[in-house]
Amino acid sequence: MIIIVALIFILRAMTRMDNTATAEKPKDNAPYPVATDREISSRVLLGSEGRVVIEHGGQRYLLRQTHAGKLI
Repeated sequence: MIIIVALIFILRAMTRMDNTATAEKPKDNAPYPVATDREISSRVLLGSEGRVVIEHGGQRYLLRQTHAGKLI
């Protein structure tokens, strides 16, 4: 009888752990814009030169507009 009660207790605990382990967290890196995202025009960002240097993590990156109007 004690073994059955112990098994029931263990199974209930495992079920609770399984439910919390599978709970999904909201994604912060959605591949599409959301209402709270900041927005800036590429014309404003790139300026009249059509290019801007962005510093990120101690590195400098060049973002520019190609002749075809694409950003690279």
